[in-house]
Amino acid sequence: MNLATFVPAGTASSDDGRAGALPAGHPLSDGRTSAAPLIRALRGDRPEHLPVWFMRQAGRSLPEYREARQGTEMLEACLRPELASEITLQPVRRHGVDAGIFFSDIVVPLKLAGVGVEIASGVGPVMDQPYRTVSDVDRLVELSVDDDALAPIREAVALTVAELGTTPLIGFGGAPFTLAAYLVEGRPSRDHLAARTMMHAAPETWGRLLAWTADLTGAFLRAQVTAGASAVQLFDSWAGSLSLTDYRERVAGASARALSHVAGTGVPGIHFGTGTGHLLGAMRDVLVAAGISDHTVGIDYRTPLDEAARLLPGVPLQGNVDPALLGAPWPVLEAHVRDVAARGAEAPGHVLNLGHGVPPETDPAVLTRVVELAHSL
Repeated sequence: MNLATFVPAGTASSDDGRAGALPAGHPLSDGRTSAAPLIRALRGDRPEHLPVWFMRQAGRSLPEYREARQGTEMLEACLRPELASEITLQPVRRHGVDAGIFFSDIVVPLKLAGVGVEIASGVGPVMDQPYRTVSDVDRLVELSVDDDALAPIREAVALTVAELGTTPLIGFGGAPFTLAAYLVEGRPSRDHLAARTMMHAAPETWGRLLAWTADLTGAFLRAQVTAGASAVQLFDSWAGSLSLTDYRERVAGASARALSHVAGTGVPGIHFGTGTGHLLGAMRDVLVAAGISDHTVGIDYRTPLDEAARLLPGVPLQGNVDPALLGAPWPVLEAHVRDVAARGAEAPGHVLNLGHGVPPETDPAVLTRVVELAHSL
């Protein structure tokens, strides 16, 4: 699965619905979001103010989210278009962030493809079984961008974009390795030992599983883009558990394949992972190989942005306020945000974000204050 040999999902000239130009009414096509600060920054520009949004900005930190979700399971909420749209819009209304991030979960595409998965309280995603053999992989059902199963996603995005106006919506998808790790382990894992073992012990089965997860995520991203998302983020929760060699040779090609589903659309792409300081150059290479012309690398809180800028010359960056400091006294947090912004100035474009997601106990007023500070910069 290295980048030299990966097979893309399609090309800009294909007519299979997996790649090509955006619809005429898309927010980037009709100009609604093309000049938005977020889009400009993702394209390497410096807009009038520093754009900011937060991973997990739509979620448990907001009382309106908890009220909206009452009595509704997580995956059910993700697949109810009006509810998913409302949850996506809540932090935009409250905080004045520069983008909405589509409310979903990494395992939603798995559920849409017929995998038995539930989110267990206090545990996380739990599969109906571990998927570790050739026969396990053969039972997985392909999902194309036009499948009826993706209708709730398209509807939720369309509803959201209609409300957002000039504010861009970012589409969201889990990277193939992270989805494959969940499938192989059967549940969250600290070290992803079974997945890392499988990639060496059964490389052919591993490659087939990654190709399936890549096309699943690609269809999920493509559905969001065609429905109106103005950017996409590929989130690799567990890539930090891999060595650089394993990532390059056994994972990176699949991530490029997933992103290639939206190549040729002109939609900017962000690639983010946690604990991936040693993989940043390879993550940039994934975006390039996928054909994402406007590409940004998300940096977690462990790597200073000026150091990342030296590692990734000419590449816009996203990040990387430490989520732990959201609970610190304001003077401490303010100094940290200013430092992050100053270090981010070393990159051609910078989108302020966290170096991971918003902790559920975060005071929403603090996030609003960070947005106001960022916009003053």
